Amino acid sequence: MARHYLDHASTTPLRPEARSAMAEWAELGITADPGRVHTEGRVVRAALEDARDQVAALFSVRPRQVVLTSGGTEAVNSAVWGILSADRGAPVACAAVEHSAVRDASARLGTLVEIDVDRLGRITAAAVGEALRRSTSVHGRTAALVHCQAANHEVGTLQDVVDVVADCRGAGIPVHVDAVAAAGRVPLDLGSLDADLVSISSHKLGGPAGVGALVVRRGLRIDPLLVGGEQERGRRAGLEDVLGAVGFGAAAGALSGPGRIDAEAAAAGAATRRLLEAAIAVDGVVPYGDVVHRVPHILCLGVAGVEAEPVLLGLDQAGVAVHSGSSCSSESLEPSPVLEAMGVDGERSLRLSVGWSTTDIDVDAFAGAFGDVVGGLRGLRGLRGG
Repeated sequence: MARHYLDHASTTPLRPEARSAMAEWAELGITADPGRVHTEGRVVRAALEDARDQVAALFSVRPRQVVLTSGGTEAVNSAVWGILSADRGAPVACAAVEHSAVRDASARLGTLVEIDVDRLGRITAAAVGEALRRSTSVHGRTAALVHCQAANHEVGTLQDVVDVVADCRGAGIPVHVDAVAAAGRVPLDLGSLDADLVSISSHKLGGPAGVGALVVRRGLRIDPLLVGGEQERGRRAGLEDVLGAVGFGAAAGALSGPGRIDAEAAAAGAATRRLLEAAIAVDGVVPYGDVVHRVPHILCLGVAGVEAEPVLLGLDQAGVAVHSGSSCSSESLEPSPVLEAMGVDGERSLRLSVGWSTTDIDVDAFAGAFGDVVGGLRGLRGLRGG
């Protein structure tokens, strides 16, 4: 049976440019510590810095701002540790729609102050301001850190990042932006945004898994999460994953081509519109999140009358891979905290997501299977008495 992958928000296939660059680097067979001054070390250092340059160029920042990590999760934890390690227990303003890595890392070191969201999953500058006032009232001090994701990883809603960063900068409060769901999907000029810390993941934009980056605002000094070496200019100890960095850089370089992100965004938007049309043709199916101000590749649906897991399994048997809930909750399939924060049904959600490799055939496969799967499950439920 042919397979149709519609779960790019969890991880997206390796781009051909990244695969080729990694294969070429591996074929060279050079092994060395990029911190050494011998010839081999300098060759490896050059490859590492070329990759860093490519990542920096995609996001319009200086290469020195890019700290290579083992992925988005480490980048998030590094951001939180960097601000709170010397101020443990401090209030941290964070919405329930943030990724679990953001919330868990913050709760471990600080005290969470909730930022309210609306039914579209939006975090506004006004809501952040209210959370900061609440922090002062309840905890006797304003928050030491504010989180505002660039786009929600589950429903795709784009957030009011520019205004949040500007307001917090005026108040002297550091801001961390989780850009994992938005990077490579919409243009991100992090140089102009000038957030204090931004986390990025390679495998979400078509690079290899196991590598990512924390972009640090110029002039900001943070305590390193990992110690024991002076790699990454003392901001992240441990020998760098050069092969992963080469692939990450190549994926970033491919997306830096003129109009590449806009073209992929247009294609993704067209695909998700077709997916939405097919889905809402089935009674009791509604989209979640902001359908206008959103990343183009994510579509989250509420499906009345059936639980998420049997829908996932039914589509999988039809050859279609989709997901329900956030990308880190598949082991439990618990109700989505993102959707619960939005005030919608978190137990009956379906997340579809597309990417550079998605074809019309993939979309057609979902359209052909979805109604039959949902209808069959509803019929079984009716036979069993609800």
